[in-house]
Amino acid sequence: MSAPGALLTRPPAASGGKGLAAQLLLAVISAGYAVGAAVGWGSKEAAEIMGDFGLSAAGLLAAVSCYHYARTIGRRERPAWLLFAFSSLMAAVGNLVWGWYEVVLGQEVPKPSVADFAFLCFAPSAIVGLLVLAKRPVNRAGWVCLALDSWLIAGSLLTLSWSLALAHAARTAQSGALGSVPRAALSLAYPLLDIALVSMVLVLHFRRSATNRSAVNTAIAALALTVLSDALFTSPLLSAHYQSGQLLDAGWFAGSLLLAYAPWGAPRTHPVPEAPRSRPVPRAPRPARGGGAGRTAAARRGAARGGSELLFAHAREVRPVSRPITGSLPALTPYLAAAVCTLGILYNVIEGRKVDRMVVLTGCTVVLALVIRQGIMLLDNIALTQELAQKENHFRSLVQGSSDVIMIAAPTGILRYVSPAAAGVYGREAEDLVGRELSSLIHPEDLGRVVHEVRRFLAAPPAEEPTTRIECRFRSGAGEWLNVESTVNRHQGGLILNSRDVTERVRLQAQLQHSAEHDPLTDLPNRALFTRRVRQALTGRRAGDHSTAVLFIDLDGFKAVNDTIGHQAGDELLIEAARRLQDSVRAGDTAARLGGDEFAALIIGDGSRDRSAREYQVHEIADRLRTTLSQPYRIAGSDVRVAASIGVAFADPGITPSDLMRNADLAMYRAKAGGKNRVELYAPQMQAEVVRKAELAGRLRTALHEGEFALLHQPVVCLASGEVTAVAAQARWRSAQGILFTPAEFLRVAEYSEGAVGPGGPCGPVPTAVPDASRAAELSRWLLEEAMDQAAERHRSGHDVPVAVRMTAQRLLDRSVPGGSVESLLARHGLPSGGLVIELADSDPRVPFDELERRLTALRRLGVRIALDGFGSGYAAISALRRLPVDVLKLDRGLVEGVVESARLHKITAGLLRIANDLGMQSVADGVDLPEQLAALRAMGCTHGQGMAFSGPLDEYRLRRALVRGTFPVPGGAAQPALAGGSLGGPMAIHRGSHNETPVPPA
Repeated sequence: MSAPGALLTRPPAASGGKGLAAQLLLAVISAGYAVGAAVGWGSKEAAEIMGDFGLSAAGLLAAVSCYHYARTIGRRERPAWLLFAFSSLMAAVGNLVWGWYEVVLGQEVPKPSVADFAFLCFAPSAIVGLLVLAKRPVNRAGWVCLALDSWLIAGSLLTLSWSLALAHAARTAQSGALGSVPRAALSLAYPLLDIALVSMVLVLHFRRSATNRSAVNTAIAALALTVLSDALFTSPLLSAHYQSGQLLDAGWFAGSLLLAYAPWGAPRTHPVPEAPRSRPVPRAPRPARGGGAGRTAAARRGAARGGSELLFAHAREVRPVSRPITGSLPALTPYLAAAVCTLGILYNVIEGRKVDRMVVLTGCTVVLALVIRQGIMLLDNIALTQELAQKENHFRSLVQGSSDVIMIAAPTGILRYVSPAAAGVYGREAEDLVGRELSSLIHPEDLGRVVHEVRRFLAAPPAEEPTTRIECRFRSGAGEWLNVESTVNRHQGGLILNSRDVTERVRLQAQLQHSAEHDPLTDLPNRALFTRRVRQALTGRRAGDHSTAVLFIDLDGFKAVNDTIGHQAGDELLIEAARRLQDSVRAGDTAARLGGDEFAALIIGDGSRDRSAREYQVHEIADRLRTTLSQPYRIAGSDVRVAASIGVAFADPGITPSDLMRNADLAMYRAKAGGKNRVELYAPQMQAEVVRKAELAGRLRTALHEGEFALLHQPVVCLASGEVTAVAAQARWRSAQGILFTPAEFLRVAEYSEGAVGPGGPCGPVPTAVPDASRAAELSRWLLEEAMDQAAERHRSGHDVPVAVRMTAQRLLDRSVPGGSVESLLARHGLPSGGLVIELADSDPRVPFDELERRLTALRRLGVRIALDGFGSGYAAISALRRLPVDVLKLDRGLVEGVVESARLHKITAGLLRIANDLGMQSVADGVDLPEQLAALRAMGCTHGQGMAFSGPLDEYRLRRALVRGTFPVPGGAAQPALAGGSLGGPMAIHRGSHNETPVPPA
């Protein structure tokens, strides 16, 4: 029992001290009254006061106490204590009337009087109260036996009393003297009521209810003491010489005080049965199933050798509790009373005395009642015997027909009974198991745990733990071990075991556990199990080992495998990759599949404190894994190649499992961004970069609504004449903080918002990045609408120059945008045919070309020209040129930047321009920043150019000035652009770098 439980169930020390003090006070007061009565209280007047008003005060105290207690208890016992209060009140009233005559009036108490009426009311209410407290019989036979037992006791007492005293009172009543009949009747009423009360006390003492037995026992003792005093008072020797204040009053006084003390003198809670005293058993933590492997070999041998002795070591120390003798007294009491009655009659006959007819009549009724009671008991015993036989047959059928094995083990550990179900469950006949030691059937690795549990169960109080469950392995008849679950009960110092075979359930649980923790395709640990093992590595005994590392692995090019040769082939590739990964890690490490084509590995550290050496070792392991995973895979009869990008993160001091896995994930995405098929170690700046991009993405989401975007246009110039033939719309973002972002910067942020960059952590996406594709779509719609609005204004002003807007294939086919959005904008702004050029950016190869072709064809019917942006790079450029209705080829700026320096690039660019000329298409070179590039492109046959060699992006005012001028000088040699950055003043200058660094004039 735990310490709090002991404190709750054990009576506090303070309460025990108060109870003892009350008992001592009660004894002192009663003894003082008895001493005072024995010495006569010093005077006759004092004796009469103490004998009358003292008894009245004691009775009144008992009445108040019982009444107050009745208000605090349940309805079941409340009437009994109210009746006890009424009995005490009647006794107090009787003594008060007696004192009024003797002390106040100085007269002899008349007989009969009001005092006699009050005294006579004492016994009936007390008898009814005892009946209320008694345990009620459950059937008619029980009620009949209760009545017969009461008459056996009452008749026996009446026989004795009549022989000793009552016969004399009856003869006095027959004498006919004046006033003798009422007095004789009154003298007979007292002993008869006392006899009835004594009968109820004796009969009901052993039938009392279990509720608050201490209070009931004390009340019965108080009534018994009162009845004894009444019996002494009615005896002829004492009644003739009785005076108030004599020693006999001490009995009534003590009975009243004892009844007043009864409700409060004992604790109301039932004491909790204490565990048998024995040698304490240490309660070690229960090992897990199969935990015997962690014990020493010597301990296992000791448990196997002395299994039975250990199993029941505590049972031998438990002494069987003998049945108390009080359990037999209820059945013996009526017979003892009848025997006393019979002996009294026989004594009178032997002595030659005349037997009174009243005695004969009463004795005959007692004998008749005894015979009837015996007959009832005989019939009851016959019925009980038949019922017991039926129940025994019933339970025998249940035990023998049960599918569970029921075994009874003696205190020595030997099996005394085994049900027939053992043949079907254990594969052994029940007769073969009877007589064997229980420990010989239990697996040696489970025996220690079973011994510990059995000893703990036997040491526990039966009321607190009536049963327990034990699961272990039992040896079957075939020699294999079965998983058995047993419900264990105590039985005469031994055990009753109700056992069942749960082997299939255990296997199913293990299978479900394995399925919940492993990937169904590759059978590698999944993310949940991998995360738990990382947590164990960081918090277990290796918590201080900072050389532990986590590897995140992504297969580059796996999506192309699914798209080209099918998902079945992709699954085969994943299975083979998982096998290679599992074979490549060490025995103590963990390889897992996190989902899709992402894998992970936990490399347990070796305790090395040399960080550089550990990094080199783990990097070597990761590079070996990369090489292994990048080897060709034989799928469907052909070789398939994928690469592996691996991110590595080390367990720095104080890092959490989620942070460690997030760091490895970030390093893996850095490896993919750095060119793929490489290993990248995590560095703190990676997380800082993710945070910066997330903050930038958050500001981008509100930039459109805050009006922070401005539209600029860059002229597209004919290389032959210098005439401006179109303008390319470009967006610029001037944030509220005054930072001007170039297209490459905020487009990267837009892609980041779409989820193209944000790597997922171990529990989902990195918290600093939230994918938001709707913002990028909103930016694209704003750019298209704003460019067409300004182009329509220029057209109405006389500048009939087409505007080129860059759009992706996904945006053109986006179902969330109304299908006629471009058409509706053309109609709304009145843009003429040929006034809009859509620059189709290189698209994902998974975009359906058929649907894209239909969409572009429909736009061309409205006069929209189609330009293929970024031609010369990308996955689907040639396929797009072959199938899509394209009017203009826009060379990728990567071809333009090195066209002068690289002869190889020069030939590639010339070939692409030749294709455009052969197809009758116009060509636009993007990023023409130098006069040398302009001259080389014009010589190759390029028709148009766009770049800093002519002008940077212009706001609407400067664009209209350029359109009024109409042309840009196109010299044969070096030339200065008409509106280059230098002409705008300020820090803007011509850069040789990427278009991303184009200086932007203020809007």
